[in-house]
Amino acid sequence: MHFNMVIIQPAVALIAGVLILAFPRLLNVLVALYLIIVGLTGLLGH
Repeated sequence: MHFNMVIIQPAVALIAGVLILAFPRLLNVLVALYLIIVGLTGLLGH
């Protein structure tokens, strides 16, 4: 299988964002929301 790094990076950001939301603290939530937004825009942009 051939994986494109342009797709893998946003997917990892999205997964990391969801996992960080499982342990809510203010900084974690802010970082998680940023990662989710970056992940979604990266995946939907291509």
